[in-house]
Amino acid sequence: MLNLSGVSVEKADGSFQCLGDLNGYVLLIVNVASDCEYTGQYHALRQLDLLYGPRGLRILAFPCNDFGAQEPGDVVDIQQYLENSFRISFKLYAKVGILANKSAPYDLLTAPPAAPLLWNFEKFIVDRSGNVIAHFDTTIEPQHSDFLATIERALTD
Repeated sequence: MLNLSGVSVEKADGSFQCLGDLNGYVLLIVNVASDCEYTGQYHALRQLDLLYGPRGLRILAFPCNDFGAQEPGDVVDIQQYLENSFRISFKLYAKVGILANKSAPYDLLTAPPAAPLLWNFEKFIVDRSGNVIAHFDTTIEPQHSDFLATIERALTD
């Protein structure tokens, strides 16, 4: 089982955070884009944050321009767009590379034998110990029953 506790990721301000600092929380890691047919998933992510945040869910959103060049802006512009359009309060991290010049945590999340990421808004759920326990592709909406059941189980364990 892949554990991300030792992985450092770049935050939006350019500093780094060790994901192990978030042990004790359930993490939802998602690669995001502002100009994508799935951008509307931000509404559901915001609802998840409001509903499950108090129970220990943390959403880590990583902007990525690798799929269809659908996230061309810089992090400041992206954050402003998200606050204005979706009123998100969860963390936006630095832009990542997934297909080439892979950035953490995607260098590990996409390493063989893992399936490659195919588009924006692919979602990984990480348990309170830093173990990746599930991967949901783009087409699985955040309000899908299987997705919600996985989050519920992780929050309960």
